[in-house]
This record gives sequence, C-alpha cells and structure tokens, in this order.
Amino acid sequence: MAGEKKKILIVDDDSFLLDMYAFKFSQNNFAVYTAMNGVQAIEKLKNESSFDVLLVDIIMPEMDGFEMLEKMNAEKLSPSSTKIILSNKSQQSDIDRGNSLGVAGYIVKANSTPAEVINQVVDILSKKTIATK
Repeated sequence: MAGEKKKILIVDDDSFLLDMYAFKFSQNNFAVYTAMNGVQAIEKLKNESSFDVLLVDIIMPEMDGFEMLEKMNAEKLSPSSTKIILSNKSQQSDIDRGNSLGVAGYIVKANSTPAEVINQVVDILSKKTIATK
C-alpha cells in the first residue's frame, strides 16, 4: 500500500491492545487515531475529517461497538469509512448484526495475530478500492 497514509480510528477499551494495534498500524503506513469507547469515537468522528478505516471492538463501556455503528449510521458520520469489527464475540448473530450495520469485515481477535489483523484490514481495503473503481 504505497502512497499517502490511510487514516484509521481504532476503538477499543483495552489500553494494551489499543496501544499495540496503534503502534503496529503506524508501522504499516497508517495515520492512527484511537478512542477508548464508542462515546469518544463519536466525538472524534464529529471533530475530524473522515477516516479511511474504523476498527471497532464490540464490548466496551458507555457505548458498545454496535451502538456506536448505529449512531454513526443515524447521524451519517464518516459515511465513506470502511468499517471493520475487531472483537472476541464470534457468534453468527454478532456477525450478522455487524453486516446489517454496514461493516466490511469482521475479525475475531482470538483467532488473529496483530500482523494478520493488519493484513486482513489491508485486504478488505484493497477489495473495497477495486470495487469502487
């Protein structure tokens, strides 16, 4: 992925994972922004120009990932962003709910190393880029 950096907003309440993913994505040509929960993420979405990618956990305090995606859709925040769920919730009902909210991918944390997560995000982005050309 050469060229300009893609802007990614990573939303996760686990500060260790948030810092680790922020570091890993920044090493892979991403401009990284972070939020600890859905409320913080919504504020960043209102104050920042749009993000290329949103990587969202489901289970978080204050506003979970599903509620955040619902609010984003209702308020038309960052509509062109590629939304990807990164969660340990892997039931089909959760995946279906994510799909109904417009996510482009669903990555299960427990099944993926950080390098695999980055590869999956890049892969999802490249498929979306091809589809829009």
